[in-house]
Amino acid sequence: MQGELELGGLPRRLVRVTPAKLATWTDCPRRYRMTYLDRPPPPRGAPWAHNTVGAAVHNALRALFELPPARRTPAAAAGLVATLWKTDGFRDAEQIAAYRQRAQAWVSDYVDGLDPTFEPLGIERWVSTPSSRIVAEGRVDRIDDRDGELVIVDYKTGRHGLTVDDARGSQALAMYALAAARTLRRDCHRVELHHLPSGEVLAWEHSAESLRRHLTRAEEAADELALATDTLAAGGDAEVLFPPRTGRQCSWCDFRRHCPQGRQAAPDLNPWALLAP
Repeated sequence: MQGELELGGLPRRLVRVTPAKLATWTDCPRRYRMTYLDRPPPPRGAPWAHNTVGAAVHNALRALFELPPARRTPAAAAGLVATLWKTDGFRDAEQIAAYRQRAQAWVSDYVDGLDPTFEPLGIERWVSTPSSRIVAEGRVDRIDDRDGELVIVDYKTGRHGLTVDDARGSQALAMYALAAARTLRRDCHRVELHHLPSGEVLAWEHSAESLRRHLTRAEEAADELALATDTLAAGGDAEVLFPPRTGRQCSWCDFRRHCPQGRQAAPDLNPWALLAP
């Protein structure tokens, strides 16, 4: 029987969480409510250009690995970026063209550095694992098989460079490692951030203890959001249970228009303001 026993011998209800849900709750409970609980959800703000770039890169790399190995060339990768490109969030046609070319160069250079015989074990693979308190699940950009062990790969296209600490401290990567190990029944300790704009790979080798610490923090956050959700369903006050957590992140919150505190906490940004320089 999964889960800790509560009074009366009934199994504890496991809370299903993804890294995105946990991160949203940690960043701002109000945004969590608007994203996952409010029905219908409040209208979101305008799309962001940096998300458009990230989606094109991720989609192109996914499509590339669906091709036969002989066709997975840098030129093919650049062509997929162009094919899958969208224009949401950009300032004008000149900016659209400039960032399309930039994204094509990132992906082309990245593919040029791959072993031509390389075959990922999973691309955008859904993985899941239960603990005594939660079911952690999510979709991994890429899972590699290296010498019999799994490696989690997460593509990044953000404007800022990354460090090894970003890989070490990423709860999402740790949850993916735990879930991939459970789903595929193989050891998984190494996690990597592949930052395409810089070409850097930031890696961390987790221990069983460091993965357990990440899991404990995820369970604690899941307990909090589950309690708030259940209390809301029982008639609790949404403003008390899901308060705003303001900061500079309020500038790019999708629900900024519905949050007076967020608008006061940080200035408006243009939809292209977070593009990599």
